[in-house]
Amino acid sequence: MIRNYETVIPYKTWTGVEAEDKVRVFRMDNGSMTYAMAASEEGFLMHIYYGKALGDDDLTYVLKLNEAPFTPKGFAREKGTFMDSKPFEFPCYGIGDYREPCMMILDDEGMSACDLRFKSFRVEEGKPALKQKGYTCFPATFAEASDCETLVMVMEDDAANLLVELSYTMFKNSNVITRSAKVWNKGYSDVRISRMLSTCVDFDTDQFDMITLNGSWARERVMERAPLHHGKQSVDSMRGESSHQNNPFVALVSHKADETTGEAYGFNLVYSGNFMAQAEVTQHKKTRFVMGINPMDFSWLLRPEEEFQTPEVVMVYSANGIGEMSRTYHDLYRNHLIRGQWKDKKRPVLINNWEATYFNFDTDKIIAIAKQASELGVEMLVLDDGWFGHRDFDNSSLGDWYVYESKVKGGLPHLVEEVNKLGMKFGLWFEPEMVSPDSDLYREHPEWAIQIIGRSMTQSREQYVLDYSNPEVRDYVYSMIRKILDTANVEYIKWDMNRQLTEVGSTSLHRKRQRELWHRYVLGVYDLMNRLTTDYPYLLLENCSGGGARFDPGMLYFSPQIWTSDDTDAIERLKIQYGTSLCYPASCMGAHVSDCPNHTVGRTTPFATRGDVALVGTFGYELDVTKIPQADRDAIPGQIAKFHRFNPLVRTGDQYRIGNLFENPDYDAWMFVAKDKSEALFTFVQVLAKPNYPSKFIKMAGLCAEKKYQIEETGQILSGRTLMEIGLPISVHGDFTSKTLYLKAVEE
Repeated sequence: MIRNYETVIPYKTWTGVEAEDKVRVFRMDNGSMTYAMAASEEGFLMHIYYGKALGDDDLTYVLKLNEAPFTPKGFAREKGTFMDSKPFEFPCYGIGDYREPCMMILDDEGMSACDLRFKSFRVEEGKPALKQKGYTCFPATFAEASDCETLVMVMEDDAANLLVELSYTMFKNSNVITRSAKVWNKGYSDVRISRMLSTCVDFDTDQFDMITLNGSWARERVMERAPLHHGKQSVDSMRGESSHQNNPFVALVSHKADETTGEAYGFNLVYSGNFMAQAEVTQHKKTRFVMGINPMDFSWLLRPEEEFQTPEVVMVYSANGIGEMSRTYHDLYRNHLIRGQWKDKKRPVLINNWEATYFNFDTDKIIAIAKQASELGVEMLVLDDGWFGHRDFDNSSLGDWYVYESKVKGGLPHLVEEVNKLGMKFGLWFEPEMVSPDSDLYREHPEWAIQIIGRSMTQSREQYVLDYSNPEVRDYVYSMIRKILDTANVEYIKWDMNRQLTEVGSTSLHRKRQRELWHRYVLGVYDLMNRLTTDYPYLLLENCSGGGARFDPGMLYFSPQIWTSDDTDAIERLKIQYGTSLCYPASCMGAHVSDCPNHTVGRTTPFATRGDVALVGTFGYELDVTKIPQADRDAIPGQIAKFHRFNPLVRTGDQYRIGNLFENPDYDAWMFVAKDKSEALFTFVQVLAKPNYPSKFIKMAGLCAEKKYQIEETGQILSGRTLMEIGLPISVHGDFTSKTLYLKAVEE
């Protein structure tokens, strides 16, 4: 799977002098994809190829060694030209490559140049875990030794006494390569790392479209697609979280690529904090793509013998369109990122009281909702914000994680017991990273909030952010959470984060390490989530950040589902869930049926449509079931039965996007197809009805062309080939209406 070999390359220098030099070539192949690089005798590590599987040809000619000296030994005045034109695996700053670098340093003398050269390599079975000293967990994909191999390229800057390991893991049965980097200070002086990205790929073309997932609160992960142009195009976050505004996912795709044809290269950073992803079209009409921790306002003091680990980038290649890229990500994350006992399980149908009551509830109201919901088949009651401290609005009590006894009468154990008596599980909302100025915690420890001494502190939602780089803070917050979990049968936690970071400073970090706070904060969050899921492995943890502001693979490592967006309107969710599906599987999308008019946009949609859209996810309810119209209440048992029947298919099957509201606003459509092609669920949603239009023929996708399928709703039997080439006439009446069809393979 991983091979290396040496080859003697004859070439001509710019003076016409013939010379020979040894080039060591490294190839990673899995039968459908090839990744290749080369290390020269001088140690320049060059990118050769990334894409569809190749034969055993000598690939060094791709470097076009006759155009310029590959190893410019003895021709120093040409080195700058060489450095600024050749494809590098991990480019450094300050030695003649003026494109975007992966690594920058500041040494004890105030110098910033860095020059990494190849020293050695090793091949490891499987995939070693990522580690950062001082923290219990660093999220990354995982695999058995039989699933993948890892190539580690050891690089060194002799002048700065820095050792860097570049890790490449190739999965054997899917077109996935993960990349990360680790740097050690092997000298006797301090070095400051001012930039340390995770990956770089230098493509030999600029003929790409760049797909990004952007937006804002309540409209996260809106797909945007635009052709690359000369210069730099980037998305990033400087908010302390991966953000509503930009997701740490980018795809570079051929101009004509669609769901089924064309090349697609996906890049996804397994990280929940500040990030940068950038495509740079260079002077030679080539493209450099880099991704990693945002270097803005970042530095890391590396003392002698200390090390720094970057997050992992998951790279996916598809020769067969954007849809195949997405399904590769879905399978990878379901099998090699999401962990725990809920990893492969159907999630309980829950009802959350937030949009039902907001802060206006007591024990009697919650039990009334639970009683009615249990009679309809709902399996879990989740008590949202307002159960702790003295919280009647969002201006107090964050950090005081003890029960608000005058609201939760009889205490939390009593409420949980009453809900359990109804045959329902119980879940609870926390916002553990935050503190209210009006709280016992803040009055006792104001220094625990992120702040810059001498500057005023910005409030957002009348709250501050706790300094999770401080282990004392994490220990204190966790002790409060444990007291709650140890006294009541809580089986689900919704972990929320409702504001970004400002005045980023720490009262516990040394002044020379203050710019490490952005990253140490994220590592601290990971540390506490890891302790929670380790100590309480039965917990179903759902991540939330003002909705979908941390919908990233770093969070998926700890929570098998993430609240997709605070916007629960079924029509708005079509775009949100479409964009999310470009990289993330339906099994992790938190999706609920909510009341109408919708609390976010004021739209009224049919109850059936709300249910069909929420099936693309974990499924639940966000409403007061005691107050909704009787017709809606009567529909709930049927919706829940539909979820139980089809969720195994949605959760484990292959997703095919058929409609695309970003290109055609009339309708959306999608399918989930079983891995063995034995069954499929098709969903169609009409947005706005139009008069005097014939039925739409919608082509199916993902079926076996040779199989016969019976459409359950009509009894019609057609071949997969006919269903995919001609399709079915789909007719629905009215705005925002939906239809589902179940297809089952039958014997002829």
